[in-house]
Amino acid sequence: MWNLIPAVCHIVKNYISHILNAKVPLILGVWGGKGQGKSFQTELIFQAMGIEPVIMSAGELESERAGEPGKLIRERYRTASQVVQNQGKMSVLMINDIDAGLGRFGNTQVTVNNQIVVGTLMNLCDNPTRVSVGQDWREGDITHRIPIIVTGNDFSTIYAPLIRDGRMEKFYWQPTQEDIVNIVCRMYEKDGITKDEVATIVNTFPNQALDFYGAMRSRTYDQSILKWVEDSGGAEDIGRRFLRQRKKGELPVFIPPEQTVEALLESGHSLTKEQMLIMESKLSKEYMKNMDEE
Repeated sequence: MWNLIPAVCHIVKNYISHILNAKVPLILGVWGGKGQGKSFQTELIFQAMGIEPVIMSAGELESERAGEPGKLIRERYRTASQVVQNQGKMSVLMINDIDAGLGRFGNTQVTVNNQIVVGTLMNLCDNPTRVSVGQDWREGDITHRIPIIVTGNDFSTIYAPLIRDGRMEKFYWQPTQEDIVNIVCRMYEKDGITKDEVATIVNTFPNQALDFYGAMRSRTYDQSILKWVEDSGGAEDIGRRFLRQRKKGELPVFIPPEQTVEALLESGHSLTKEQMLIMESKLSKEYMKNMDEE
């Protein structure tokens, strides 16, 4: 749970910044490989510290209306401030996958909203207690300083002045083998899978992202779901029957599968076969080759 100790330090540092004789960056950037549990770990920290986070995704950083995403960030920041003021709880503004919304990849164009979002985040870093959302300016309108945590895969694609050291602390998250085992144990804690069994599973499928082990567990449900569909009357016309019977409360009880190491390993091998097929087939290249021949 405490593998992301820099996140704990960052949150506390921002809440006591007024008593520190040091410049405290407002943003913590947690970056690393895909599916490595960055968001999962930070959410565990929020739960352990009793923090009420306000969460955004990269999909909210673009809009058909110019200026809307920047205003949304300021509104969410002020919402987090109101959590502190009204609920007496610590709060954090978290933006997941920020490089997907702000990053520059190849020849992608910079939009007005990209520029406004970057400018908004830079302004928050420089003035974290004076945040306007368009209301009349009031000298006494002071906002609580709210730490911001962003996650991503490649921060080198983001506008450099935003990620400079004075505004953003960076932490590269690369879980060790022990970290992975502990996190997967947390995933399987209600299934009765022991830590030694989890270690066996992780060692059987090395170099996989953490979300792979979650997908393994999900895959074990397939047979139980198919049986439930059959008990509900079969796949034919399942949509109409499902909606009608659900309203009447007549659907059969779904019995989840009992998780075993054998079942998890079987689903893991099935997933790795699919990964290999995708990497080996490259059907898109075959399609483009045929197009060129025509």
